[in-house]
Amino acid sequence: MKYFFIILMGTLLTSVASAQEKLPVISPYNYLNIRELFLDSVNRHTALKTILREDTSGLYDIDTTEKRSFFHRKLFKEHLLEFRQKDYNVFIDFLPDFTIGRSNRDKTLWLNTRGARVQANIGKKFYMESSFYENQGVFPVYIDSFVSASRVIPGQGAIKYSDKLGKSYDFANVNALISYTPIQFFNVTLGYGNNFFGDGYRSLILSDIPFSYPYLRMTTELGRVQYTAMWAQFIDKQGKTYGQAYEDRGFNKKWGAFHFLDWNVSRKLTIGLFDAIVWGDVDTSGMKRGFDWSYANPIIFLRPAEYSVGSSDNATLGMNVKYKLLPKLTTYGQFFLDEFKFKEFFGNKGWWANKWGLQAGFRSFDLFKVPNLDLQGEFNMVRPYTYSFRNTLGNYAHYNQSLAHPQGANFKEALGILNYHYKRWNLRGQLTFTQFGADRTPKDNVGQNIFKSYNDRNQEYNNKIGQGLKTNLFYGQGTVAFVLNPKYNLRLEASAALRNEKNDLRTNREFIFNFGLRSTFRQFYYDF
Repeated sequence: MKYFFIILMGTLLTSVASAQEKLPVISPYNYLNIRELFLDSVNRHTALKTILREDTSGLYDIDTTEKRSFFHRKLFKEHLLEFRQKDYNVFIDFLPDFTIGRSNRDKTLWLNTRGARVQANIGKKFYMESSFYENQGVFPVYIDSFVSASRVIPGQGAIKYSDKLGKSYDFANVNALISYTPIQFFNVTLGYGNNFFGDGYRSLILSDIPFSYPYLRMTTELGRVQYTAMWAQFIDKQGKTYGQAYEDRGFNKKWGAFHFLDWNVSRKLTIGLFDAIVWGDVDTSGMKRGFDWSYANPIIFLRPAEYSVGSSDNATLGMNVKYKLLPKLTTYGQFFLDEFKFKEFFGNKGWWANKWGLQAGFRSFDLFKVPNLDLQGEFNMVRPYTYSFRNTLGNYAHYNQSLAHPQGANFKEALGILNYHYKRWNLRGQLTFTQFGADRTPKDNVGQNIFKSYNDRNQEYNNKIGQGLKTNLFYGQGTVAFVLNPKYNLRLEASAALRNEKNDLRTNREFIFNFGLRSTFRQFYYDF
């Protein structure tokens, strides 16, 4: 019955797709075309993602003089099913991710993902999107180590093992987004996915590296100011369970409230101010707490509100800065503050609670005057114990991954990314050098593992970045892709990656090659 409905719907949609009056498409920017905002002569707000835009390319009918078959159009130019009318648009796509590869650790790698996405616009004020992915796969050895420790695939949620498919992982994930803009200056979004605050490849204040979560986001733009308030519910998979009654409710929950004010000071300078609170759904005695209405006001200062309820929650602050040095060169940076005491911060004694992170980077477009040759460079550093808390109900994490950087804390990182687009060809190269301090034994806590309580820290003073088991990590990847259909980023892709992790106890070196047919605009971070 469901297949009959799909066929019937497809026939209906394609039969009316030639309507003359159409509505501009409302759709999200993605990491592949965000460069348009940086190159605009107007200083755009680029830090908050997802960004919705109006795409007028669908206003024009297919050139009937170009005698292409229905199959050719669907494979290379159009959505699988699309319906454009004067009052609404509907797009349906099949999103495959089929890859096969090999690791030098004597392991055959593969991924079998079948996904589907539905997008719809109703008028110029409403946009919705829903996607579903069913996955089985075999991953490199270093990803296996991460999965063994966290029981999740990076960015894609919980797993179960499937011995029938060669000890592979079986996992599924969904995303959904409903966006409504009742007036020009105000948008409200209800979603199940993730968010990103920043202009870099990484974000130290809120990143999209973890698994999806439910959120409500309100954004207002008045003149040069964009203000965002967001509330989200996260999962604490490592936290202690307090009583049988709470176990019956599934995984432990925790909440987050976020505010971000982005001000275009001039045509070149943008300054963003950020604050956030994370708190547990239950307290340490096992009493149900739920959503704390002290943080419900979208314009309240969160730190004083947190203090008013007994200073029991994890309060953080941040800043995001962007400056356009040249028309095609933009610099950016972030500062994240997790704890502050004036005397200790400037005392230069390495107090454990001097918890902060710093980012500096640049984006250069059309490098050496070569069209579509773009270079990005970035440096990140985070002090020990940043993002951690007394317990995992309040740490800055969701579903066993950090809400900020995949390395957690206690690290320095330098990375470079080179992108080149030519017609439908895309070449990408990335080099990442990271130095971090790890725990030598399970009983240690040198500040890198944000899931350990900072009450169990190794020392009070003389803490510095890289303390503990000094580890050097190199990650390099090169990718060549031919885009078959830009509507849903269907492409043939080949990639090779080298990862080398070395410290006094071990050396892990892995070379990985993959080839496949891939789709969607999802971005996963395996470079850790």
